Amino acid sequence: MRRWMNVFRSPLGLAATALTAVVLVLAVVAPILWTDDADATDTSNILAGPSGDHWAGTDNLGRDIFFRTLVATRLSVELALAATVIAVVAGLLLGTAAFLLGRRLGRVVTASINIAVAFPGILLALFFAVIFGVGATGAVLAIGLAGAPGFGRLTQTLVAGIESRDYIAAARVAGVGRVRILFRHVLPNIAEPLVVNTTISAGGALLAFAGLSFLGLGVQQPQYDWGRLLFDGISSIYVNPASALAPGTAVLLAGLAFNLFGESVAKALGVSVVGRLPVLPAMAATLDEDEAQVAATGHAAGELVLDVRDLEVTFPGPGGPVRPVRGVTFAVRRGEAVGVVGESGSGKSLTALAVSRLVGDPGRVDAARLELLGTDLRAGDDKAQRQFLGTSLAMVFQDPMTSFNPTQRMGRQLAEVATHHQGMDRRSALARAVDRLRAVRITEPERRAHQYPHEFSGGMRQRAMIGMGLMGSPALIIADEPTTALDVTVQQQVLDLLASIRAADDVALVLISHDVTVVGEVCDRVMVMYAGRIVEDLPAADLATGARHPYTRALVAAVPDMDTDLDAPLATIPGRPVDPSEVPAGCAYAARCPLASARCTTEEPALVTDGAGRRVACWHAGEAIDLVVPAPREEVEAS
Repeated sequence: MRRWMNVFRSPLGLAATALTAVVLVLAVVAPILWTDDADATDTSNILAGPSGDHWAGTDNLGRDIFFRTLVATRLSVELALAATVIAVVAGLLLGTAAFLLGRRLGRVVTASINIAVAFPGILLALFFAVIFGVGATGAVLAIGLAGAPGFGRLTQTLVAGIESRDYIAAARVAGVGRVRILFRHVLPNIAEPLVVNTTISAGGALLAFAGLSFLGLGVQQPQYDWGRLLFDGISSIYVNPASALAPGTAVLLAGLAFNLFGESVAKALGVSVVGRLPVLPAMAATLDEDEAQVAATGHAAGELVLDVRDLEVTFPGPGGPVRPVRGVTFAVRRGEAVGVVGESGSGKSLTALAVSRLVGDPGRVDAARLELLGTDLRAGDDKAQRQFLGTSLAMVFQDPMTSFNPTQRMGRQLAEVATHHQGMDRRSALARAVDRLRAVRITEPERRAHQYPHEFSGGMRQRAMIGMGLMGSPALIIADEPTTALDVTVQQQVLDLLASIRAADDVALVLISHDVTVVGEVCDRVMVMYAGRIVEDLPAADLATGARHPYTRALVAAVPDMDTDLDAPLATIPGRPVDPSEVPAGCAYAARCPLASARCTTEEPALVTDGAGRRVACWHAGEAIDLVVPAPREEVEAS
């Protein structure tokens, strides 16, 4: 409410608001006060010029043009608002189609929007006016449908920006349907720019409607709006110019009022207006390719929780199919903690997306086996499977700032899982949410449950995210970089919390991290990924001294410890990670590996299991290597 009050604090905003209010008040009171004066005919005073009795003169029947202009305010505004409502509703349906129907059907709607937007709005309005016929009803439909593509394009852009947020992915994993996600999480977060655009569109609809009526395609006699008055007055413009000037001025002032009011609202809310379409600055970014979940490995004793065989993820590319995940096979057992490490782009997060059923079109997921607690996840995305994932799989996302819907209170967001999957009423679900906040060590959980995400610190948001996952009875917790952007003290608290939950409930834990040291301390096993494949799978205790793959040893060596010589350069991995669209023949790591031979560049090594149950994919596994250390600065300058 305070942000909306900012509209009145600037001179422009105050003037625009006052002008808009005057137009709306006239629309209500003018027909009540002056209809009789506007309809009174005076055949002895036809086409008279402005005078004290008739400020704008009279028309061809001697009727007062000024009063008719005032009375026409109601019909002009009503028809413009009706057309705006049609444009907004149709635009929302078009803009959210890709989200509701999926990318495949959504692309058809998107193509239709793109084609419609390519045409000027007035041409679309004239096209629809011919279809629906002459008259007020046909004009309302014509202007409304002509404005729908532009509104749909804006909605589509805003929805795409929100769709990539972690709390949307969490809702999907929790089994919440697309329609509920749209109304509960997406639309509230894009409401402000849509409201601003609606206000501006009302001004445009007012001008467009006046134009159609002026052309004779809108309001017909005996009704009249400002455009119809312009149409009637243009015939006598040389005798009485005020007959066209009065309704023209009314159209100009009303359109200006709505547009300036929309601009003022946009400025007050921090929404930028580009090309007459307001867009939130935060929505400009597209999907972050490395923002999702996790996957893991293990051979410990206990019940099998996750079983993945020959997992592949494929996307279409300009040069053919791109496979960022290639033949990944692993398992996670109850109570086991598995770490996933590797450079950005190695396929860690995308593997987790595939496991969590979050890879949408045009991506394709194939696997010989993909099971969670014995349930085949390759089956259709029906309600039962969504409910199963929502209660059996918990997600802890990378960025605590985007893990929650900023427009909803924390307790309500946690309670959604219980109401949706466990059949609890709102009061019981909120009590469960408070209990889960207490379980993740958030102080004063009753008060915190009624606060918004921005009132939580980063560490508290991350703990609350864990609490959301515990609303059900998860058998597997997937944590994708859960300590990103947190200070070291809070990082340790989050990791300790995950460890305590795992120990208390015998929950399997999968932890993705770029910090090899953290993974080695928290996890039982470590899976190392490179170029979409698992290149090594070994016990965490052997990570520092028993790693056999050159890439794993390079990752470990690149992390400084207390014994690192502060005067010596740090070890580095030469080159860059492989582009998934240009994976070379043979071993993908060969170009960066100091042990690479001719065989490495032509033949890809298989992931082989040794007698101890460790897996490695390398032709030179275990051989001694010299890690790449940059030359001291003095030597570089001397050379």
